[in-house]
Amino acid sequence: MRPTTVMRMMTSDEDLAEAAAGGDAAAFSSLLDRHYDRLFAFCFRLTGARSDAEDLTQDICAALPAKLGSYQRRAKVTTWLYRVAVNAAHDRRRKRATYTKATEGWGDWESNRTAANRETHAQLDWLTAAMNQLGDDLRDTLALILDDMTHAQAAEVLGISEGTVSWRISEAKKMLRAIKQKEDMT
Repeated sequence: MRPTTVMRMMTSDEDLAEAAAGGDAAAFSSLLDRHYDRLFAFCFRLTGARSDAEDLTQDICAALPAKLGSYQRRAKVTTWLYRVAVNAAHDRRRKRATYTKATEGWGDWESNRTAANRETHAQLDWLTAAMNQLGDDLRDTLALILDDMTHAQAAEVLGISEGTVSWRISEAKKMLRAIKQKEDMT
């Protein structure tokens, strides 16, 4: 073994943690080598699933360089590391619960939206079929108004007076109501 490897093996966890907090990559690597398996096993007990434990352990390892700055020698590194793992597991559960709560109801919303769309399409299909039963003048006038034109604009397009447009819309509504009543009776 190289002398530095032997020296790292004899160095305490606390000394490695301080060195790693100061930016010593070899100290950080040694610290992870010593505790990765124990950390993973603990994360597995916290999560109950291998894939979740792997993700949690990787998240902790990725965050450790920044977190080592908060390590204080009052506690053993393993105690501190367990606290980091517990906090990370709590954070993960909170995020999952928040996500679940945020996404709850989307299925109902989508079902309602789809049902409303079906109803709207059914109404539009009915209106289209019913408008085909109107005379050309009434159908053309109603189509313009349904296309968000004002009576004045429709009158200009059709070359008739606004009053005639209003009368045609009134007649078209009466005829559509009669068509609907007739269909409802059968």
